[in-house]
Amino acid sequence: MLTQRIMGLDVGDKTIGVAVSDLLGFTAQGVEVVVRKSLKQDIARLTTLIEQHSVGHIVVGLPRSLNNKLGPQAEKVQEFVSHMHKSINLPLDYIDERFTTTIAERSLLEVDMSRGKRKQVIDKVAAQIILQSWLDRMQRTNKG
Repeated sequence: MLTQRIMGLDVGDKTIGVAVSDLLGFTAQGVEVVVRKSLKQDIARLTTLIEQHSVGHIVVGLPRSLNNKLGPQAEKVQEFVSHMHKSINLPLDYIDERFTTTIAERSLLEVDMSRGKRKQVIDKVAAQIILQSWLDRMQRTNKG
């Protein structure tokens, strides 16, 4: 059993989707969509969420192109994380986030969620998928 939760982040230009794990490290739950305001305010909100949820590790989705290269959006994510890591000094991992927003969109369509509601939660669901992928990978690694 973990003593601290793991946080998953889907960092975009306008929002940051946030998810956290359970204490066992088995499941990810979407927590919030942080509307980006300024670097300082964004990091302050994430710091508050980290404290509220007793987070000890962060997983960030890193968008890669189909040929596995890092593009301009990935560079923006890395730049944000670099600034964040100066204030929030926790262990951090990146995970390939290709298609997470598409998967999130499809899963929300399957439950017949309206377009307006989907727009409000899509980044939180994408963060949940990012974190769940990482948790699943860790489970497989620890078993093998």
